[in-house]
Amino acid sequence: MMTLTLTEAAAARIKVINDENNKKERLRIAVQGGGCSGFQYTFLMDDHVLSDDLVFENNGAEIVIDEVSLALLDGSVLDYQDDLTASMFVITNPNAKTGCGCGNSFSI
Repeated sequence: MMTLTLTEAAAARIKVINDENNKKERLRIAVQGGGCSGFQYTFLMDDHVLSDDLVFENNGAEIVIDEVSLALLDGSVLDYQDDLTASMFVITNPNAKTGCGCGNSFSI
C-alpha cells in the first residue's frame, strides 16, 4: 500500500488556511512534468475528490493525491516550514534522486 505522511505542522497549516477562508478543503498535491529537475510539485486547496484520488488525514486535516502522483511520492513526508527566509509546504521524497535548490522540483 502506498503512503504519504502528513506532519502535525502541515496539518495545522491546512487548518489555518481553511479557517482564514471559512472553508473545509483538502490540500491537493500533484506531480507534473517540468521544473528544474524534470518533475515539479503542485499544491492547491480543493473540495473535490476524484475517483483515482487517495485521501490522507492527520488531526482533522486532509491531503488528496491522485494515484499517478502518489506512485512518484510513495513514502514521502509533507511538512510545513515557517522560518525567517520562507513559509512553505515541503516534501521529503525518498524516491527523488536529485532536487533543485528551491525544493519544488526533483528527478527520479
